[in-house]
Amino acid sequence: MHIGFAGAGLSCAVIGRAFAEAGHTVSIFEQRDHVAGNCHTERDGATGVMVHAYGPHIFHTNDTEVWDYVNRFERFLPYTNRVKATAQGRVYSLPINLLTINQFFGKTFIPAEARAFIEEQADQSITDPQSFEEQALRFVGPDLYAAFFRGYTRKQWGLEPTEIPASILKRLPLRFNYNDDYFDHRFQGMPEGGYTQMVERILDHDNITVTLGTPLAPDDVSKFDHVFYSGPLDGFFGEEHGKLRYRTLDFERMEAQGDAQGCAVMNYCDEDTPWTRITEHKHFSPWEDHEDSVLFREYSRACEAEDIPYYPVHLVAGDRTLDAYRAAAEALENVTFVGRLGTYRYMDMDVTIRAALDTARGWLAARG
Repeated sequence: MHIGFAGAGLSCAVIGRAFAEAGHTVSIFEQRDHVAGNCHTERDGATGVMVHAYGPHIFHTNDTEVWDYVNRFERFLPYTNRVKATAQGRVYSLPINLLTINQFFGKTFIPAEARAFIEEQADQSITDPQSFEEQALRFVGPDLYAAFFRGYTRKQWGLEPTEIPASILKRLPLRFNYNDDYFDHRFQGMPEGGYTQMVERILDHDNITVTLGTPLAPDDVSKFDHVFYSGPLDGFFGEEHGKLRYRTLDFERMEAQGDAQGCAVMNYCDEDTPWTRITEHKHFSPWEDHEDSVLFREYSRACEAEDIPYYPVHLVAGDRTLDAYRAAAEALENVTFVGRLGTYRYMDMDVTIRAALDTARGWLAARG
């Protein structure tokens, strides 16, 4: 069979590799001039630093099979993501942990005391949080919410926290110890040669052809036995039901000597600071040594027609436009929508790979 793929990011690369190994002919079309989608990495010409061109991507998972899969194509070296946050004129650790609580409230709590204190701060009248704000107030109470979440959320999503689903905040842990690892997952790391090299190796198979700088248009679907589409869901249908909402990012590049900010990621939680965070990319490869440094300020805004969509925007009230597109997608027999944009949901890299593996296996098992 001849299978077409729209996009050369993680979803289509993993599915395409599975089909190629099963003996099928795979044609992948990518409208950009590189593979790996938004996890694309490249050497910065001025500093030699490995830069995450579309914002930092840290690999973390509890899925042993997914961890083994990525290490099959690239050596992953240890990396622990320790995020700091500037809020109200001070620097704290995120996610909120015992040090954050003691610093913020000027206390010397032990874990049991901090747990009891935060429970007193929390709004216990909220039993089933629906919005981001309700979840935050039940989660940490009004003071920590105002300092770390309210302003940042407004900048990141361009919406009131009352409009955003609680599920977005549920991804962030609250700790009553001094563990400042941003993730709880057993496997964490960074690819030694970058994500783009990893994806290039996934795509390195005799049955796979990759065409860069060329999108696969909806009119091209009939040329293939089946198509896996990882582009924007509404774009495939010509936005006939209206536009889905996405957020995009703008990056302001800065160069410096030495260690410019002392960490890889510094969030800026105050609403009057226009950027959401500053990332210093040489810290994402701690095994490398660079005298100079490259940093990026990140600004979030609504995605326009020519922008790169990063984050699908979900609302507490739901989205009839999304419902219409999902119904249209399910009605197509020869197209499967995959990835963050194709399924219109936020997915970490490990979840993306897991979904791709499962999709490929299910399809191959059912149709051969």
